[in-house]
Amino acid sequence: MSGDESNGRLQQRGWTQLRSRLFHLYFVLRRPMTLGVRGLVYDKPRDAVFLIRHTYVPGWQLPGGGVETGETMLEALEREVWEEGNIAFTAPPLLKSVHLNSHASRRDHVALYLIEAFSQETPKLPDHEIAEAGFFPLASLPQATTPGTLRRIAEVFDGVAPSPYW
Repeated sequence: MSGDESNGRLQQRGWTQLRSRLFHLYFVLRRPMTLGVRGLVYDKPRDAVFLIRHTYVPGWQLPGGGVETGETMLEALEREVWEEGNIAFTAPPLLKSVHLNSHASRRDHVALYLIEAFSQETPKLPDHEIAEAGFFPLASLPQATTPGTLRRIAEVFDGVAPSPYW
């Protein structure tokens, strides 16, 4: 193993490292992008999905949120689904699609994961962020379910081609 390689990753040094960091800083400042995750938690025996209603935006939607600096998408998803639903993974979720969320910004992308293996020891109670949360049968989703949520559910369960847009 050469001195420029550690744990199978190429390590940059000197001018190469500085140039790489300067380019990265330029792109962050010039073209900032945000990344979010949403979890489609599916209770197969009940044919139901988990939805939340926030205190600060209208409609029922899938749990999720932003990926923080230094956090992987799976770490963010696990954190958000736990915070918003008291739901823990019992097996890895499946990445289903990635969408541009132009409603949030021209640079916001959202990754959708299907979560079929999970546990929820206690239902999520309302708090400062979550007004209501629960499982809803696919055949009778709440009337105020957001259009993006309805599209993602149709893409996963009805075979509708995934849209590149949220």
